[in-house]
Amino acid sequence: MTYLEITLKIQEKNRPAAAEVYKKYKHPFLTTIAGAKSKELLVRDEDVQVLHGFDSAASAKNYLNSPLFNQDVVGALKPLLDAAPDVRIYQVA
Repeated sequence: MTYLEITLKIQEKNRPAAAEVYKKYKHPFLTTIAGAKSKELLVRDEDVQVLHGFDSAASAKNYLNSPLFNQDVVGALKPLLDAAPDVRIYQVA
């Protein structure tokens, strides 16, 4: 299992809109992205994280280059971001 963690700096007032983006693209992510296994929204006081589960690191990297991510998700989130996202890929040991 591989996880793609994207940490987003989003002001509290913009978090409901960010949650709507998450909801809108969760199903397309799970049904159209090769190797996609799960997607969770994690909210903390200091930021918001989206944790994506994949079957491999290659699948996670492919998603980062997909139109769904670059055009749809990033396009919808860009006006809500206070800083560039922190993107990390982890593999389960």
